[in-house]
Amino acid sequence: MRSLTLERIENLRQNIYDTITGTTETFEQKITSLARHADSFMEVLNLPEGLDDLLNVPYERRCICDLNEGHAPLRPRYITPDYPKLMREGSAFLQLDAPTDLWEALNSLLIFYRHVPSVTNYPVFIGNLDQLLEPFLDGLDDAVIRKAFKLFLTNIDRTILDSFCHADIGPVPTRAGRLLMEAEAELEHAVPNLTMRYDASLTTDAFALAGIQCALRSAKPSFANHRMFLKELGDHYVIASCYNGLLEGGGSYTLCRLLLNHIADRADSVEQFQAETLPHVMEVMAQYMDERIRFIVEESNFFESNFLAQEGFISRDRFTAMFGLVGLAECVNTLMEKEGKSGRFGHDPEADALGVAIMEQIDRFNKNHVNPYCEGTGGHFLLHAQVGLSDDCNTSPGTRIPIGEEPEELLDE
Repeated sequence: MRSLTLERIENLRQNIYDTITGTTETFEQKITSLARHADSFMEVLNLPEGLDDLLNVPYERRCICDLNEGHAPLRPRYITPDYPKLMREGSAFLQLDAPTDLWEALNSLLIFYRHVPSVTNYPVFIGNLDQLLEPFLDGLDDAVIRKAFKLFLTNIDRTILDSFCHADIGPVPTRAGRLLMEAEAELEHAVPNLTMRYDASLTTDAFALAGIQCALRSAKPSFANHRMFLKELGDHYVIASCYNGLLEGGGSYTLCRLLLNHIADRADSVEQFQAETLPHVMEVMAQYMDERIRFIVEESNFFESNFLAQEGFISRDRFTAMFGLVGLAECVNTLMEKEGKSGRFGHDPEADALGVAIMEQIDRFNKNHVNPYCEGTGGHFLLHAQVGLSDDCNTSPGTRIPIGEEPEELLDE
């Protein structure tokens, strides 16, 4: 645990004052910021040796990023409730009976969303909406349903003030899915994100085309390979937050990421990077994630006190954690330069092979690391190609080729 120095205390006091007197945040955003400042005072985690030099340093030297999860995690980062259970049974805590018509279903969902926590305090998953709502459409004409969906979606856009909010539709075509996409195409709202789970054997061309037409107007839905996710996560998976595959009725305790480009900066050669530098950073980050998870499960009392767990909307054995990474392209390019070679990621076979070797090394590490509370994925973290933050500089998302360096043959296509 790190001590609270006088300098840190004064900095935190100034941050609190700046938040209170600031003019750029809404009242609700200020309350969230003040809660984060309070969290910053806490030092409750048993941090692994070496973390400070990898995490709490200026960005250009940082090798691990915890994506602002805070010093005292009081809930999992991402939570993906079992919404079908709400439709079947209602909620005793929220004093909601099982809905009997569309209006009750929409009302129950909107109430429920206000009580689903996350790292942003807003739900990152709001359900497989078309499957949830399809049973309540009998006897209603399209115009009535479309108006109800537009009001529902507008409420979400105005009250869930975070772009991590995510809904799913498909893979089976539904009337609800078609009307939801028609409403989204007309509204063109930023929230929620939307993914169509696509399977050529289940998703009709007409339903997929409706998704494409909606995306041309509203930049959503995205399309997920349903068969691939079934193979990796099983029948009850969801696409949540920034397009992450997770288990329904669970979620992700935490998400930390390797800044591979900055890790490469610390190595003198490819050999040192693979033998010493990368293994050290991965081990420290895994230990850090383990400690965050341990605190959530063993000390925060989240699963003992939150109604989502008490009523069975989530279960601890459906949770995992996400071992993220960014900057593979810049990492490879840096290492190639240190070897006196000019090949670049995406353009040179040797550079590409190095990128594959690095990813295989990370994958091996992850498969050998066991966390007892990541029960949803066999005790292992999920590898995650992280998109990035506004603070990132010269850091490409995940394993992507940097913008502007795309191979010409891809651009020609």
